Amino acid sequence: MSLLRHSLKDLFNIQLHDEALAKLTWKDFGNGLFMARLAREGKRELVLYRIKADADPKAFLRHEHIGGEFYLVLKGGIEDETGVYREGDIVYLDPKSVHTPRGIGEAVVLVLWPEGVRVLE
Repeated sequence: MSLLRHSLKDLFNIQLHDEALAKLTWKDFGNGLFMARLAREGKRELVLYRIKADADPKAFLRHEHIGGEFYLVLKGGIEDETGVYREGDIVYLDPKSVHTPRGIGEAVVLVLWPEGVRVLE
């Protein structure tokens, strides 16, 4: 699996609006992981993940990104088999990539799936 990563932290300052985030419809997975779907067209989805600081380390299931995955860490951090990503990092994972992310502290991540996700476990 190849990976493309770049930090945007020096280009702009990310400030989340807590009241706006609270107004979104969040799916609660019951383990400290929440997801809000921002847009969906066919298989393409744009979602926000919120991960609590005390979330279960296994909150995310191992999964495959059929058409790849782009994500931007808006707050906190994410780690998986490919590395550790912090606020301001934008990451691209190849089509058919497989990973099991974990949050680092309180985290918010913007994710684009060009062709959806397939859970493997």
